Amino acid sequence: MRIVIVGGVAAGMSAAARARRHDESAEIIVLERGPEVSFANCGLPYHVGGEIPHESSLLLHTPETLRAALNLDVRTGHDVTAIDTATKTVTVASASGVEDMTYDALILAPGAAAIRPPLPGLDSPRVRTLRTVSDAVTIKSWVDEGARRGVVLGAGFIGLEAAEALRHRGLEVDVVELAPHVLPPLERELASVVTTQLTNLGIRVHDGVAAERVDHGADEDVVVLGDGTRIPADLIVLSVGVRPDTAFVEAAGIETVRGAIVVDAHGRTSAPDVWAAGDAAMSTDAVTGVQRPVPLAGPANRAGRLIADDIFGMTGARAIPEPVGTAIVRVGEITAAMTGANRAALDAAGIAYTTLHLHPMQHAGYFPGAATVHLIVHVADDDGRVLGAQAVGYEGIDKRIDVLATAIRAGLPATDLMDLDLAYSPPYGQAKDPVNLVGMVAENVQNGRLKLWYADELDRMRENALILDVRTPREFASGHIEGSLNIPHTELRERIDEVREAAQGRPVAALCAAGVRSNIAYRILVGNGFDAASLSGGIQTLRQWWGTEAADILVREKVTA
Repeated sequence: MRIVIVGGVAAGMSAAARARRHDESAEIIVLERGPEVSFANCGLPYHVGGEIPHESSLLLHTPETLRAALNLDVRTGHDVTAIDTATKTVTVASASGVEDMTYDALILAPGAAAIRPPLPGLDSPRVRTLRTVSDAVTIKSWVDEGARRGVVLGAGFIGLEAAEALRHRGLEVDVVELAPHVLPPLERELASVVTTQLTNLGIRVHDGVAAERVDHGADEDVVVLGDGTRIPADLIVLSVGVRPDTAFVEAAGIETVRGAIVVDAHGRTSAPDVWAAGDAAMSTDAVTGVQRPVPLAGPANRAGRLIADDIFGMTGARAIPEPVGTAIVRVGEITAAMTGANRAALDAAGIAYTTLHLHPMQHAGYFPGAATVHLIVHVADDDGRVLGAQAVGYEGIDKRIDVLATAIRAGLPATDLMDLDLAYSPPYGQAKDPVNLVGMVAENVQNGRLKLWYADELDRMRENALILDVRTPREFASGHIEGSLNIPHTELRERIDEVREAAQGRPVAALCAAGVRSNIAYRILVGNGFDAASLSGGIQTLRQWWGTEAADILVREKVTA
């Protein structure tokens, strides 16, 4: 049996290794266009930043090591330019010329190519993507040789990692993002936390604005933005997204949608004996059902392995799991992570949901180093399933998002999260872990013991409700909504008549710092016959939602001793 694999790295090499474990006698040929067949593409920004000092550390395997370990025939510098599914042949171009190669089974894992928008001046030699080892080595060499100013076009995961790496090396760094905020898949209120961290690092953020052109110069380029801003640059990292690298697949008549190869649950394409996986293959979103490519290393590795099982007819071969899109990124001292669907995806899919905001500590508050986990969870209105979760903070972010990703995969109702028996010791967590607290809040909301209002409803609440701030007077003075009534939650029972007089029959919108005390206040208000609601996530979420506008919304008072 001859298995030909187009593309190495994640999906391709996982399929090759698994295929060899199935059949010692199979001829397995891996055709890779680039010079490296197995490298740590996720580690590239950290080589630029110097945390991974040696280029060799990025090279996981070579053709020689793969032949020695797995008897694979790996051919770098071999570009598959055409497929003939009728004759089961691929056309391969290399330094040696062009040849046709037959296959019994063909696995397509060509990956994705960086998007290059039609931007005048983008052909400058100072512009580079960050997709290959060569890219990382080149950018690092520019820094080593004295580059002082870097511009990153695109504030997605790779863009922010590149910006952090350049700043770590001492460069002045500007990040440009067309979307309204950095990390576009991240919810608005958490993205503002990331923006603050970037600013604290000394990175200038230009969001909601497009780069219009790159003006070339002898000593430096200038990136010109749509608002007229001109940013000098010694180097420019282009990171505005990727697209499936599948022109040769489409030309072969294999079904694609928006460039992504259409596959079934086992990775089979529309052509017989042809499978596909990785960044170039279409996936079905586990939460929304939307079909889209998911350019993540984890799903690609798992899909490659499962395709090999299907090729060899393994009894009970498992279907490729629908991805939930779990992702994580470090930005300076904080971490941002997400799993499942965000608001935009849920709204587009027409899925009704309720959003929960929490700000618990990552470990016991009395233990030194306690820090806040800013957590958002979307819960399905129909069956209470966890649909998506995002978190930002200094510690413990990966742990919580991994647990919530598992809950999404298992289809757990959010209320079941309160029953999870998670590891606890003061240095590591809380007796009521943040994940447990999500379950408790979800149960309160679903059972009608808690009604929420949200930061984006502020104007409506100002017009139609009494805003009741149940923080302490000192907290209230540090920043409050104009016209709100301040009664600490510990005094609310004794002062309930003040609320009644101020409300004049209107609903009461309670708030505190994070939503805990306003929940107590909500129960008191409801017990006294008020139509009430509690601000989800409290003032912390309101500040995050409104970002720089919060300074104009919240009134500060001088605190007397």
